[in-house]
Amino acid sequence: MNATLPLLRPVPLAASVAPPLLSVPPLLSVIVPACNEAEALPAFHRRLTAAMAGLGESWELIIVDDGSRDATVAVAERLRAADPCIALLVLSRNFGKEIAITAGLDHARGQAMVLIDADLQDPPELIPEMVAAWRDGFDMVYAERADRSSDGWLKRMTSAAFYRMMRGWGPVVLPPQAGDFRLMGRNVVDALLQLREQHRFMKGLYAWVGFRSRGIACVRAPRVAGRSKWGWWKLWNLALEGITGFSVLPLKLASYLGLAVAGFAVIFGGQLVLRTLLFGNKVAGYPSLMAVVLFLGGVQLITLGVIGEYLGRVFNETKRRPLYLVARFEPGG
Repeated sequence: MNATLPLLRPVPLAASVAPPLLSVPPLLSVIVPACNEAEALPAFHRRLTAAMAGLGESWELIIVDDGSRDATVAVAERLRAADPCIALLVLSRNFGKEIAITAGLDHARGQAMVLIDADLQDPPELIPEMVAAWRDGFDMVYAERADRSSDGWLKRMTSAAFYRMMRGWGPVVLPPQAGDFRLMGRNVVDALLQLREQHRFMKGLYAWVGFRSRGIACVRAPRVAGRSKWGWWKLWNLALEGITGFSVLPLKLASYLGLAVAGFAVIFGGQLVLRTLLFGNKVAGYPSLMAVVLFLGGVQLITLGVIGEYLGRVFNETKRRPLYLVARFEPGG
């Protein structure tokens, strides 16, 4: 029996939901990760606005609050009320600077993105020169520190050792004096945003995606306000992220160390057998026995620690959690 099918009537155009009208995307998006930067934001905004005024191009400022415990959000809201170019992105908690940068890139609309800190150690006045280099055909323009005399000798030494290690171990070459202050074209940002790993070492990711890059000399100034969030412990953990994220050489070194210890044990055992045959059996001393046991135990713990670092990162990646959660986002006008 044939059933009569109901006629499908087209929905009138007036009844359909119209998409929201979006403003024209700006040419430049300036992304500022901020954690407890309430004192620095007003001075930073003044200098950035003065630097961008000479460009004569449309731009937006995205302030990413990374779980601040001071009045950073309140200060950003006051600035936003007076300047329609400002967008405010508030993360649900502190996720770290590397992920805050990624969140800002996710929400930026410009054809080029500038990453800069709010502490004014990196001069916003360098942005027009970066834009000029970008227009000359460079996809990424980064600031290189021309002078590190303000850092202590220990920090300079450990920084140089880290970058030397990364050049020798990793598949990419990191500019030794480059930080996060840089301009990236939309093609570079689109490539970066495909990399969603949990353990993020952004300087390594900038180098990994490649593209045509250029460095510009920059003299860093002291912080305009507040204190640095990067103590020795955080710098150490960041270095571990870089080493384990871009090289498996520590695992190889653990294997080589095990082979070296095994070879030493064979040689030591052989000479013990030879001495016993030639001179008789002499009971070895307790101190030498303890030294060998502690040495082998230390080698095993080091090897397990290296494996544990890599295994922990694999475990975190398999959970597939989002990189961050947004409490609220207020786009610029």
